[in-house]
Amino acid sequence: MGKLIGSFLHKLFFAVCAVVILLVGWHLIVVFGGFNHALFPPPFVVFATLGEMITSGEIFIHIRISLWRFFVGYSLAVFVGLVMGLIVGRLDFLSRLVEPTVQLIRPVAPVAWMPFIVLLFGIGDMPAIMVIFLAAFYPVLMSTISGSKKINVNYLNIAKMFEIKQPQVFLKIILPAIFPYIANGMHMGLGTAWVFLVAGEMMGVRSGLGFLIMDSRNNMQPEVLLATICVIALLGLLLDKIITMFESRVNKHWGIKGD
Repeated sequence: MGKLIGSFLHKLFFAVCAVVILLVGWHLIVVFGGFNHALFPPPFVVFATLGEMITSGEIFIHIRISLWRFFVGYSLAVFVGLVMGLIVGRLDFLSRLVEPTVQLIRPVAPVAWMPFIVLLFGIGDMPAIMVIFLAAFYPVLMSTISGSKKINVNYLNIAKMFEIKQPQVFLKIILPAIFPYIANGMHMGLGTAWVFLVAGEMMGVRSGLGFLIMDSRNNMQPEVLLATICVIALLGLLLDKIITMFESRVNKHWGIKGD
């Protein structure tokens, strides 16, 4: 227990130091860079604005809406990517068809599809959700395909010899074997999806963190813009920690050693 607390305090110390260095650097750049505070406000102005947004409750409305869109798009991407990845990874002829197609389409930024998405789904939540889906889908799909191809065939042969049937083969052998690959894809997908959430909310919606950035830019409110960026950064870090904890718990359940 003491070792755990010591490790936590050690990490907390370095995290606090990193934040302090960042804030001091930000303040020094504003002061000595000769920037107009109306265009590039110092940290204390931004945090005062953030405090007002928290007190009024405005920021929580946008956070709730953005997290809902993110959860729907990301969950759908993980589910579809996982199912497709398992099927494609186990069927060689499908893999030869799908992988080149995915590699061709994947480099196209999700926001490049926005005009077509708006034409198909109209204005509202769906365009933002679809952008999030596209951003998270490819990393999960490709990681799952890669993991499915690398399953040790000896495990499947042993299961066959002992006449272990589905769904036990999938739950006890296949899923634990490829979970590190799935977790890696989920991590990469979460990062890219959170980035493109903001881009997706900059068009066709009247709420969310992305909309708040565009609205503050249009109204020349840099302090609101920077306060929103701080919130996006903190939420992104929190989401990453949550998925890391989920990965650790699943690894512990299956007896998989972490790096």
